[in-house]
Amino acid sequence: MQVKPLDDRVLVKPSDPEEKTASGLYLPQGAKEKPQQGTVVATGPGRLLKDGKRAAVGVKKGETVVYGKYAGSEIELKGVKHVIIEESELLGVLEK
Repeated sequence: MQVKPLDDRVLVKPSDPEEKTASGLYLPQGAKEKPQQGTVVATGPGRLLKDGKRAAVGVKKGETVVYGKYAGSEIELKGVKHVIIEESELLGVLEK
């Protein structure tokens, strides 16, 4: 099963949460923070403008994006958690 986002929505696979702190302590499962970055899996065609044209989505498949802690809607595809986020809720793209 595949999901094709609509309009200006982006399907993101969140990064794995940190398993240990900067000081080297391992975190139990319940103490791990919800990830706030992930990899773009798919994008919609873009937001529909008043003149009937579509505005291109500013991110591409494979890019790593940063988003707010409570942004988007979580879904599960083949046992893997993903987030569908509107493009306006994305905070930035991480460059390598």
